[in-house]
Amino acid sequence: MKKFILTSLLGLSIFFTAQAQEYAVVTTVESIVPMGIGRSRMISNKEDVNLERFTTQRETGTDTNQGQVSRKDLKINNLEETKMLNFFSATGINFRNIASNDAMIASKLTEMTEAGWELAFVTSGVESDAGGTDGKGLFITRFIFKR
Repeated sequence: MKKFILTSLLGLSIFFTAQAQEYAVVTTVESIVPMGIGRSRMISNKEDVNLERFTTQRETGTDTNQGQVSRKDLKINNLEETKMLNFFSATGINFRNIASNDAMIASKLTEMTEAGWELAFVTSGVESDAGGTDGKGLFITRFIFKR
């Protein structure tokens, strides 16, 4: 009976350990700025963060202690930054730049997969040129991996 209980506990331990998930996020920021003067990058953090250090509790809905959390403490120093090309060049939208960025993103996805990560979610958003004198915009994509 003791062997059965010990074996069961060991099996449950392995089961719950196997169920633990780890996540990684890779973000691409591609510039939508005319004349190619924007900055485009692929970013991934290489540093673990303890979320509890930056989280406060509200009890009445209006009281907050977020002022006690310093913005400079939120920033990590260990990250991977890959230069990418902007969507626009001097002559307008540049499809070669887009294809080049796609190749770099595919390379990163392959690298992550080979390291045992599984692509779980992809989400993107655009802040695009509003016309006139705006001249600014970003296309952001977040690739969320798990293992």
